[in-house]
Amino acid sequence: MSRDFAGRVVLITGSGNGIGRATALALAARGATVGVNDLKPEFVEKVVHEIDDAGGTAIGLVENVSTRDGMRRTVLGLAERAGRLDVMVNNAAWVRYQAIPDVAPETLDRMLDIGFKAVVWGIQAAAEAMDPERGGVIVNLASVAGIVSQPNSIVYSGIKAGIMGITRAAAVELGGRKIRVNAVAPGAVPTEGTQRNRNVERDARRVARTPLGRLGTVDDIGHAALYFASKEAGYVTGQVLSVNGGLNMVG
Repeated sequence: MSRDFAGRVVLITGSGNGIGRATALALAARGATVGVNDLKPEFVEKVVHEIDDAGGTAIGLVENVSTRDGMRRTVLGLAERAGRLDVMVNNAAWVRYQAIPDVAPETLDRMLDIGFKAVVWGIQAAAEAMDPERGGVIVNLASVAGIVSQPNSIVYSGIKAGIMGITRAAAVELGGRKIRVNAVAPGAVPTEGTQRNRNVERDARRVARTPLGRLGTVDDIGHAALYFASKEAGYVTGQVLSVNGGLNMVG
C-alpha cells in the first residue's frame, strides 16, 4: 500500500508516548500534518520535535480530552489551525487493573472519562470538523480485553468492549457523511504506560499463550491504524481489527 497522507491532517489523542506516539511518527513520515495531543507539555514537545527533526509537520496540542469541552478545543482548534481535519485517532486511555471488591469510584470515573467518554466526545467533535464532501476517518483503540478477559479487569474489559460497540454504531450513523469508523484491538504491547501492570512472569505467560510467540510492539498497532486511515481501506468501516498475535483465538 502507498499510504500517501500528503496534505491530510490527523489528530491522535494521547500521542505523547506509546502507541499514540508510534502512530504519530508513522503518519508524519507519510506526509500527514499531525496534531500531537497529551496532557503533559513535555511529552507533546518531545514528539513534535521528533517529527520536525525528521522533516515532518506537527502541531502540539496540550489539552485534557476527557471532557467534552477539552476535546472540542483540541479537535476544532487543530482544524482551524491546519485548515481541515481528515483523520481522528482516539487513542488516549488511563488504566488500572483491580479485583471487583477493590474498584473504587474515583478509579471507575477516571477510566470512563478518559477511556470511554473521550471516544464519544472525539467522534462527536471530529464529525463536526470533517468536511461533509471529503468525509474522513475515525480510528478507535479497543483491546483484546474486550473480546477475551482475565481477572482484575472488569472495568477495562467493559470499556474496551464498549469501544467496539461505539465503533459499529458510529460507522452506521456517519457512513452517509463519508466518514469511516473502525477500531484496532491490540494485545499485550509494552509501553511506558503499561509498565506498572507488567512483570516478567506475566509477560512469559502471555508469550506462551500467543500463537505468534511474542508480545506486540507499538509499531504493530500504529501500522494497523495506518491501514484504516489509508485510501486503500476506503470501503472498510465498522470493523475491529485484532492485532494480538492470535491471542483472541485461544482465550
